[in-house]
Amino acid sequence: MSASLKPLLLEEFLAWERLQPLRCEFDGIQPVAMTGGTIAAGRIARRLLAALDARLHPPCAAFGENVKVLPAGRVRYPDAKVACGTFDPADDHVAPVVIFGILAPGTGLTDRRVKPAEYATIPALRAYVLLAQDRPHATVLRRDDNWRPEVIEGAEAVLDLPEITVHLPLAAFYSPAA
Repeated sequence: MSASLKPLLLEEFLAWERLQPLRCEFDGIQPVAMTGGTIAAGRIARRLLAALDARLHPPCAAFGENVKVLPAGRVRYPDAKVACGTFDPADDHVAPVVIFGILAPGTGLTDRRVKPAEYATIPALRAYVLLAQDRPHATVLRRDDNWRPEVIEGAEAVLDLPEITVHLPLAAFYSPAA
C-alpha cells in the first residue's frame, strides 16, 4: 500500500509552522526548509537594513528576514523588505512595498524566475530588488514597468527607489570593511 500525501493549505502550514523550532518557507504545496546563508549575504543584509533605517520616513519601516510575506497561498522570508502603514508588534508578516533578495548560488533560479511571479500577487508591492553577493550589482523589477529588469551596477552606482523615496548608494552595503 502506498501513502498518499495531500498538499497543505496555507492555513494548515501557518498553524504547523508556529510549532516548529526552525523556519520554513511554503511553496504552495509543502514546507521548504530554509538553509543557512553566507557571511557575504549576512553582511549585505545587515548593512542594507541599516541604510534603509537611516533613510526611511514614517509610516514606512524596514524589516529583516524574520518577518514573512504571504504571496498568493505561499510563505516567503525575503532578506529585507519595506512596508508602509501601521504595524501590530505581534504580527509576523507584512504587505511590503519593496522586497530585497540577496542572490545565492543555490537559490538564484528560484529568486529570478519563481519569486517574481509570486511576489507580483502582493497588491502593495511596487518593486523587487535582487542583490548580488559578490559585487555591487542590483536588478530591480518594478510593477510600473511590467516587471522588466533594470540593472544597476558598480561601486559608484545608486539604487533609486522612488516607491519609498529612498536613494541607496550600492557602496553602502558592498564596502569590503566588516
